[in-house]
Amino acid sequence: MRRRFATFTLFRLAERRGRLATVKSLLVAGLLAVAVGVRAQDPAPAPVVDPSWLQVDTVTKTATFQLVAGLTGLNGALNFNGFRDGGLTLTVPVGWTVAMHFRNHDGMLPHSAEIIPDSHPLPTGPVAPAFPRAFTLRLEQGLVSEQTDDLRFIADKGGSYLIFCGVPGHGAAGMWVRLEVSGSVHRPSLAATPAGKP
Repeated sequence: MRRRFATFTLFRLAERRGRLATVKSLLVAGLLAVAVGVRAQDPAPAPVVDPSWLQVDTVTKTATFQLVAGLTGLNGALNFNGFRDGGLTLTVPVGWTVAMHFRNHDGMLPHSAEIIPDSHPLPTGPVAPAFPRAFTLRLEQGLVSEQTDDLRFIADKGGSYLIFCGVPGHGAAGMWVRLEVSGSVHRPSLAATPAGKP
């Protein structure tokens, strides 16, 4: 009703001012109608780190991480825990055991995970893992929806690594997050980090 009233009022004003005024008024009325009828789209919400994803046992020096492939629809579900392109970083002290409980939550595509060296350009498929047993079963084929597997390894080499989907094309399309193995930290942590190429 409001849009009709605005258009009618502007049109009546235009009748008094001539043809040029009519064209301008109708143009303004159209723009007002569009502005009233269209809402600005909200940007996609930023992913949030869930503290329950990481459990720390300081006695056994074990970091247990819940790694979920396709947790959200971000990047066509090519994400880990809702993060892509390194937007999440797991940091562990050198020498700690890392236990990753992998689950594919994506209802459409198979996924896998492996720990690889931080490299550029990103590989297009699986490569040799950075640590023994730091990969899921069926690395290249991936695990189907709701299948699980565990990665368990000792982070005995400091440096920057990627938690990478080995299904061809997935990791290169942004399905990777970061693993930092550091000699200067005493406790594992999990944090959102700036996304970007390695």
